[in-house]
Amino acid sequence: MHLEERIAGNVAVVTVTGDIKGGDLLLKDKVQSLLQQGYKSILVDLGGVSYVDSAGLGQLVQAYVTTKNKGGTLKLSNVAKRLNDLLVLTRLVTVFETFDSEAKALASFGAASA
Repeated sequence: MHLEERIAGNVAVVTVTGDIKGGDLLLKDKVQSLLQQGYKSILVDLGGVSYVDSAGLGQLVQAYVTTKNKGGTLKLSNVAKRLNDLLVLTRLVTVFETFDSEAKALASFGAASA
């Protein structure tokens, strides 16, 4: 897994490429770092993700919970059909706010992305 970070307005965008698998704490560490820097709106762009295992799904949940507990919002964009099906199957689709594109996701943050 490889992460790239950039800022769009007040939204921290984390672009993930590769596989999200167990044992890799990059996503958790990146989200914690962004929260410590004061970013409360975080968008995780999953367009470059080819595979997510159950532990990787756990990492996404952990990033969401950490963000929520710090008073922030974490959303997902460019979710592939396979991952979306997994979110539906595990009922995590009711937890995560997902968007087809980064532009729609950024717009959903409202004034935070302006």
